[in-house]
Amino acid sequence: MLNFDGNLTQDINSEITSENRGYKYGDALFETLKVVNGKIFFWEDHYFRLMASMRIMRMDIPMHFTMEFLEAEVLKTVEANGLTNAAARVRLNVDRGEGGKYLPNDNAKVAFNIIAEPLENPFYAINSETNYTVDLYKDFMMAPGILSGLKSNNKAIQVLGSIYAKENDYDNCLVLNTNKSVIEALNGNLFLVKGDKIKTPPLEDGCLRGVMRKQILEIISKDVNLYVEESSISPFELQKADELFITNVIKGIIPIRKYRKKTYGTSFSEGLITKLNTKLRLGV
Repeated sequence: MLNFDGNLTQDINSEITSENRGYKYGDALFETLKVVNGKIFFWEDHYFRLMASMRIMRMDIPMHFTMEFLEAEVLKTVEANGLTNAAARVRLNVDRGEGGKYLPNDNAKVAFNIIAEPLENPFYAINSETNYTVDLYKDFMMAPGILSGLKSNNKAIQVLGSIYAKENDYDNCLVLNTNKSVIEALNGNLFLVKGDKIKTPPLEDGCLRGVMRKQILEIISKDVNLYVEESSISPFELQKADELFITNVIKGIIPIRKYRKKTYGTSFSEGLITKLNTKLRLGV
């Protein structure tokens, strides 16, 4: 079952027409949520990121789009799909409705739709036996700026990069910005470990304002033995690192095992994911 503006339906294609601005122009935003046993992980962070993104996109936020309202709609969708007592991947999509060319019609109305599908793992785990291999994606680069950090429906680089990765037997690719700095993976933020130094690209470089990125930075910052740095990462630094890992809300932490001729360990990632699951259980 799909949720279109609060109404549950079997076929969202009957609700979204070819005039929908999200379809025509990518004039839409989305949040990917992990819901386990009726609880949305990090819901407050997702909600405030969505609201901030809607303001940047100059969308007229409906008065009823409160945190409580959208949470209830997400959980209603999860329940309608029989996933209340299971793990679910949920996409909450917000668009500017229909009408207009590049310039929206004055009466363009913000709408939402929600889909839910089952997930295998309720909590986060690392499969240390997986030989997760990445490469740089260099065909197209991200221009740094506020818009590049939004979870919008304009994801051409991620689509083309994913096709490139599949064609070349990679599990993922790392994205560059126009300054030739590594900013993220195709599906998450990037962290680099070198001794007691943990490094991740700054938001100003054009990476996603990731919800899981925020959680990981909060966990790491509590360890007085670690030095955390948000600064640009050059491609040359990747092969000098002890560990590389990717973060996103669905998988949690994904250790990179191979990049070109370098093989990386996973010990830091494994310890970190234990702390992440502890944080979820304690609700801190």
